[in-house]
Amino acid sequence: MSHSVESELREPLVLGDKTLHQITEDACAPLERKPNTLWWAAFFVALTCLGVGFSATAYQIATGIGTWGLNKTVGWAFDITNFVFWVGIGHAGTLISAVLFLFRQKWRTSINRSAEAMTIFAVICAAIFPLIHMGRPWLAFWTAPYPNFRGPLWVNFRSPLLWDVFAISTYFTISAVFWYIGLVPDLAAARDRAKSKIRKTIYSILSLGWNGSARVWSRYETAYMLFAGLATPLVVSVHTIVSMDFATSVIPGWHTTIFPPYFVIGAIFSGFAMVMTLLIIMRKVVNFEEYITLNHLENMAKVILVTGSIVGLAYGTEFFVAWYSGSPYEGFTFINRATGPFAWAYWIMVSCNVITPQLMWFKKLRRNVVVLFILSIFVNIGMWFERFVIVVTSLHRDYLPSSWAYYTPTLIEALTFLGTFGLFFTCFLLFCRALPMLAQGEIKGVLKTGRRKHHDAGHGHAEPRKAARVELEKEVAHV
Repeated sequence: MSHSVESELREPLVLGDKTLHQITEDACAPLERKPNTLWWAAFFVALTCLGVGFSATAYQIATGIGTWGLNKTVGWAFDITNFVFWVGIGHAGTLISAVLFLFRQKWRTSINRSAEAMTIFAVICAAIFPLIHMGRPWLAFWTAPYPNFRGPLWVNFRSPLLWDVFAISTYFTISAVFWYIGLVPDLAAARDRAKSKIRKTIYSILSLGWNGSARVWSRYETAYMLFAGLATPLVVSVHTIVSMDFATSVIPGWHTTIFPPYFVIGAIFSGFAMVMTLLIIMRKVVNFEEYITLNHLENMAKVILVTGSIVGLAYGTEFFVAWYSGSPYEGFTFINRATGPFAWAYWIMVSCNVITPQLMWFKKLRRNVVVLFILSIFVNIGMWFERFVIVVTSLHRDYLPSSWAYYTPTLIEALTFLGTFGLFFTCFLLFCRALPMLAQGEIKGVLKTGRRKHHDAGHGHAEPRKAARVELEKEVAHV
């Protein structure tokens, strides 16, 4: 008499008992088939928003930034809020790709490519606002520290605003190269499968002569590791420097040493929420449920829960420090945030960023796709309001009550912000059509993780268990 003995490692990272060839087929399928009606509808909406935003941006550059709702008290508002919001969203891509790669977290393999693309597009959206804020964006090259013939006109190296330019441009460059290096093997696969001569030529150029030899793979893995090491410090440094825009000032509510870690954690929080929003949509539209599984979504939910709890702690710490400092101005600023004219924005922020993520303590909710999608949108809304609260509520009531003023964004500001979403989703939809969304090589490397093996043997003998162990050792050695 015989029976089946099952050796189970852990839940598989790829469902459906895929073969190596099936992974290549599935990853290249979105590139090879014609886009469906849903994709065209989404692309039309995104392109329309982009056109509206471009028109609003052109109008305000031609007219001047007087088209904004700024006043004598609130000198920073929508533009800086949106800038910090988009920079924060761009954080999760590099975190998933670089940091989790260095820590050998295998669950990142199905989501890293889309997260990296999201980083690139979010940083592009963020860069728009400082350029507009200059008033004369065609003179943006003045921020570059190079010898010039403009007399003593040099950049101020003591200003965190200048270091914003350096940090974000470096972050964008490293992230783009890191993303492209990871794409090379998949571009080669798309090249080998391309039927159109134009597509084959384009993919041939982009794949840099990849031939899949052992030497090429070895050099690729070395380069990928080096870029992961370069990108990891940038995850911390970029938003730290963004926080210095506020922390080095003398405005009550801004000059606090908690801002750097608080901003970094908040950026990871909002970035993961945006990745989850996009991936939940993408896995359904492109039929990637077997690659972007509930385990991936649950792991991201755990990161959102942890970072959301830290953000809540930071909110409480701000109030404690304001009270403990004994400064009446500092105390007034935080009481005004919670009870003043912008209290509605403050409580939206607290509800979305502190209360909503606590639902993720429950495993049933962490594995419910609809709930995760709604919660991720709430987090994105809450993190935008966090930046709005930090910027506006600290400015609209200063030391002199005679200069107190309320801030209301204009239609031009709102349309510009809408245009950045149009740009973001237009780029992301084109990415889904033109480039592989799955890192095939990395997914194939974790394909056997969590696989189950069945062995038949006689009843009452230890051979089945031994055979299962030997088979498991072979699989691990192969991987």
